[in-house]
Amino acid sequence: MSDDKTPTPKTKKASAKAEEPGFDARLERLETLVAELEEGDLDLETSIERYKEGHALLAGCRDLLDRYRAQVEELTGQDGDRTVPYDGDPDHPNGA
Repeated sequence: MSDDKTPTPKTKKASAKAEEPGFDARLERLETLVAELEEGDLDLETSIERYKEGHALLAGCRDLLDRYRAQVEELTGQDGDRTVPYDGDPDHPNGA
C-alpha cells in the first residue's frame, strides 16, 4: 500500500471548486480587463488574450447569477411567495 498523497479526482474537483473565484472577484477582474482594453495601449496579441479572458469571465458571471437566481426562486417558493420583477427588469420576458 502506498503512502502517496496524490489527489483523487474527487479531491481535485473539490479543491478546484474551492479555488474558483467568486462573482465579485470575477467582476473586478472583468472591469480591470475592460479598462486595459479601453486604454488602447496593448498590442494585438495581448488585447486578444485579454478579450478571451474577459469573455470567459463574463460567461462565468452569468452562470453564477443564474445559479443565484435559481436559489432565490427556490427559497422564495418554499414560503408560497413568488418573485415579482421590478419596473424595467431587463430579464423579465414582458419587460416589466
